[in-house]
Amino acid sequence: MILLGLGSNMGDREQNLQQSLQLLAADGKVKIEKLSSIYETSPFGVTDQADFLNMVVRVKTHLAPAELLAKCLEVEQVMGRIRTRHWGPRIIDIDLLIYDDIQMQSETLTLPHPGIVFRTFVLVPMRDVAPKLQLEDGPIVEVLVSSFSASREHEVRLWRIVDWDSSRKCFV
Repeated sequence: MILLGLGSNMGDREQNLQQSLQLLAADGKVKIEKLSSIYETSPFGVTDQADFLNMVVRVKTHLAPAELLAKCLEVEQVMGRIRTRHWGPRIIDIDLLIYDDIQMQSETLTLPHPGIVFRTFVLVPMRDVAPKLQLEDGPIVEVLVSSFSASREHEVRLWRIVDWDSSRKCFV
């Protein structure tokens, strides 16, 4: 199972999420399998910025993890993401969260993505697409309960339930 986390807090946030998926799937190397609902969340880390729309997407690909990460970064660049400050505002952010059972750490990629268990804005949509997922700290449902118990600082609000029309490459 390969999971990507997407977030946007600039411009038309929902359109940014949709466009990023269109660009990821454009050449056929990444197939969108399942989408979470879209959730609105307060910013994490740097709080003096607009709220985010976040979602998690389950994909299929034959790309290796580093190649998939490069594809995600390419989409961010095409969409105009400019990295001016860590955890700052962004038109789109695409994180490679989980790639099958691979555990790795390099200069550019750590799998699974570090900090998942502390981020309700990732855990809630992740549960939508992988409700039986086993994380290092336990089943996702238990990790999610622990995360909510530990902090209500990062409230997660349902924005919209979506699905993916693969023929038209758009939300429905």
